[in-house]
Amino acid sequence: MMRLALFQPDIAQNTGTILRMAACLGIAVDIVEPAGFPVSDRAFRRSGMDYLDHVDWRRHDDWAAFEACRRAEGRRLVLTTTRGSIPHVDFAFQPGDVVMAGRESAGVPEEVHAAADARILIPLRPGLRSLNVAMASAIIAGEALRQLGGFPPQRDS
Repeated sequence: MMRLALFQPDIAQNTGTILRMAACLGIAVDIVEPAGFPVSDRAFRRSGMDYLDHVDWRRHDDWAAFEACRRAEGRRLVLTTTRGSIPHVDFAFQPGDVVMAGRESAGVPEEVHAAADARILIPLRPGLRSLNVAMASAIIAGEALRQLGGFPPQRDS
């Protein structure tokens, strides 16, 4: 349905947390390298726990490899950025969208901004810069799944 993409993530624990969330919600994940840590199950075990076996994730050697894959699949790139112009709740998500979060330390470079089909933001209180990348990814994923009717079915209690 949708994918989350992490552009050169800096913090393994955040990436592991995102992978765990993605496993629970049925969201696929792309990791665009180079990352600030070795991209491996071992790096994610603490925060991702035993959920890593339940997530569909793939690695891309660099931005060019990711972009070639995304374009070949015909997916829109929706960039989550503090420089976005559309609040995430006002954006119309579509099946197949790839929602990208930038590096914790630096966001994404201009070439990624230029390639984005849309740039969205999470409205924050004045004077505050940004959310943790895992928290922001969860907020955006929740809204996208709500709009697309993509949450997993409820389990019987």
